[in-house]
Formats: sequence, C-alpha cells, structure tokens
Amino acid sequence: MRAAPRLSPLLLAAALGWAGACGESASRDAAGPAAEAPEARRDAPAPGGGTAAPAPAAGPEAAAVPVVVFLGDSLTAGYQLPAEVAFPAVLERRFAAEGLPFRAVNAGTSGDTSAGGLARLDWVLRAEPDVVVVELGANDALRGQDLVATEENLRRIIARLQSEGVRVLLAGVRVPPNYGPEYGERFVAMYGRLAEETDVPLVPFLLAGVGGEEALNLGDGLHPNEEGHRRVADNVAPHLRPLLAAVRVESAGAPATPPP
Repeated sequence: MRAAPRLSPLLLAAALGWAGACGESASRDAAGPAAEAPEARRDAPAPGGGTAAPAPAAGPEAAAVPVVVFLGDSLTAGYQLPAEVAFPAVLERRFAAEGLPFRAVNAGTSGDTSAGGLARLDWVLRAEPDVVVVELGANDALRGQDLVATEENLRRIIARLQSEGVRVLLAGVRVPPNYGPEYGERFVAMYGRLAEETDVPLVPFLLAGVGGEEALNLGDGLHPNEEGHRRVADNVAPHLRPLLAAVRVESAGAPATPPP
C-alpha cells in the first residue's frame, strides 16, 4: 500500500509550519484530558483550547438534554477563535432555537491525529455522550502516516463508541491537491467505506463551500474564520439533526420508573 506522497520542500515547510501552529502532539493530547473528568473542566479550557459547555441546570428537563461531544482537531477546536464561534457552539445555539437542544462538548484538540483521538476516548466517554461527532484524519495525512493505520484508528474509535451505545457521526475531510489525485481519492474513499461498514452517517466533506474560499478562512488559508464556522455548521446540521431526533424519541420511549 502506497504511503502518503512526499511534499516539495516549499510545501513541506508550509505544512510543518501548520502542524506547529496547530499545537500539541497527539501523545500530550492523550495524556492531558484523560487525567481529568469533563465534569471538573466545564469552566476550564477543553482539549484544543476551546471551552467545554457549562453544566446544564439541575432538574428533570436538563437531565433529558442530549450531550454531543465533538472529537476532532483544530477544525473542530476553532483554531485562533473564541470557543463560542466554533461550529460546535454554533450548532448548539442553532438547535436550541429550533427546539432540539443539546449540550455541546468541544473536544477538538489542535494537531490531533486519529491515534490521538483513539487515546482520548476514555475522557470523551466520561462526558456520557449520546452522540459523538468524529472529525479526524487531516493531520495523519499531513504527517505522512499510512492510510491503513488511519482507517483502522477511525474504525476502532467508532467501534468503541458504538459498543458503549453512543451514536456516531463521521465527518470527512480532504487533503490538498498537491498530494496528487490518487492519494486524494483514496483519502475520500476511506471515509465513505468506514461509514458504510460501520453503518454511521457521514458528512461527506466538513469544509464544503469553505475550503479554498479566502473570505471564509483565516490568513493561513487552512482554518475557517467565524463566518467559515457558520458555513461548517450548515454542513453538519442536516446529518446531526436526525441523530438528535432519534435520541429524543428513544428517551421519550423509555419506560417510566415505577413509584416506590
């Protein structure tokens, strides 16, 4: 199986600069969040520099609000932006206005890889999520990692979440054109194959309509700006909405606890 193509010296320098800007290594990502439960960090920075959503108010209605964890890299974390403008927070506000509220936990970690996401699953599961949006893989390609390993890591993430009864939404990303058409096609196909094999819904391309659009990205041309994150939320919303509706139906259909 062919590994990721080598970048030219100029493109490699730019890519490495992006990787450095994206933050911590996957090993540090895994060690940090796993050591502390989300409950202890709701008012503290979440993985990736964002801020985890505050705990909902106590009471029966609050207890019924689904929890959605967004497990990803800098695209999810909202690189160089306030946490409230990253797409997970945008979706939380938008769905609340629609009468389909949920509590968003932004577990985006800048620089994260599929291996880092796999290592952080224990932390993710401490939030007791109903849904996890998985957005990983771009940094694997940037670091020249074998797609076979990336696909297996993503498969293991999905399998672990499903084994815990968590609904999963997989978000596909793409690689720059300089990687070549063959590698780019294999990268895109990886997400479609995983979604089909594991029977999870897929956002075909997280950055559809955003990637490559100067007005919707920061100066690096790689990370969405505030308006870009609103467009990303547009891409995710149609795929997340049915999962939240299913969670709500499932919760409503649960048998009531008999009186003592």
